Amino acid sequence: MSANETQQPSPTHDSAFLKACRREPVPHTPVWFMRQAGRSLPEYRKVREGVPMLESCMRPDLITEITLQPVRRYNVDAAIYFSDIVVPLKAIGVDLDIKPGVGPVVAHPIRTRADLAQLRDLTPEDVWYVTEAIGLLTRELGATPLIGFAGAPFTVASYLVEGGPSRTYENAKAMMYGDPELWADLLDRLADITAAFLKVQIEAGASAVQLFDSWVGALAPADYRRSVMPASAKVLEAVAGYGVPRIHFGVGSGELLRLMGEAGADVVGVDWRVPLDEAARRIGPGKALQGNLDPTVLFAPKETVEEKTREVLDAAADLEGHVFNLGHGVMPSIDPDALTRLAEYVHTQTAR
Repeated sequence: MSANETQQPSPTHDSAFLKACRREPVPHTPVWFMRQAGRSLPEYRKVREGVPMLESCMRPDLITEITLQPVRRYNVDAAIYFSDIVVPLKAIGVDLDIKPGVGPVVAHPIRTRADLAQLRDLTPEDVWYVTEAIGLLTRELGATPLIGFAGAPFTVASYLVEGGPSRTYENAKAMMYGDPELWADLLDRLADITAAFLKVQIEAGASAVQLFDSWVGALAPADYRRSVMPASAKVLEAVAGYGVPRIHFGVGSGELLRLMGEAGADVVGVDWRVPLDEAARRIGPGKALQGNLDPTVLFAPKETVEEKTREVLDAAADLEGHVFNLGHGVMPSIDPDALTRLAEYVHTQTAR
């Protein structure tokens, strides 16, 4: 199937999640959680024991099992493909590793034009395990949609330029401001790699995709529009022809919400800092919204979780489409039972 063709209706077509993404009436507000598969689950810790993170992202058996674990436990309305934002970079030969307690660390950060040579095109053969894992997953999931996953060009570039996690993004911003041509070429190359990675997932059977721009909140709107938005838009446009919903999410992105919607998303993810009704005002019509309970609320008593969840649902009452989620990922120390109760509460409170 080419990017100019739409998929035939699949078993997931009438799911509550995909209907909400398409801004259609739903039987209940659909729920899934960012980072729903991960360290908060004892079954995840068990299956990952002794297996490095990147290896677990390249073994179809582990990808399948880890992706399915939260679907079994939480009764969520969608699964998300288990991966990491640096997997496409590793697949094309970039020398990097994910160090426990640190995150992605790049051996040779990109600081000059010559360093761009590290970034060759991504082919389906480079990520054969993605195709195999999604084939296994879609058979297991049946009518439950699978969301494809990729890191957005800015966030991936931040790791590549800084050499690892950063609080200030000083090297990335120095390149963006001081050598805008190199920065634009870097993000454009990452856009092509990211689009190729998402295409592999969609063609293997993913029903939607989410572009994570975890660190984009570090940017002012003018800088985002000029220096980042073109690359994100290129990724989202590259997969538009498949007809699957495209979700775009960033942390600390309240001032960027309208621009992130303009970049081409069908669904805009909102973190916990902006109420959903205000987010809808900023974004404008024609978009579904996803979010946005503060993840730390889940450490509070059950009654408080329900109260804060009710506030999110009330703020979403007039939205064209709403997918309930946290305002960021599940925290590793959270009690999994709190998420099970949360999903059930949203379903029962919003049943039509």
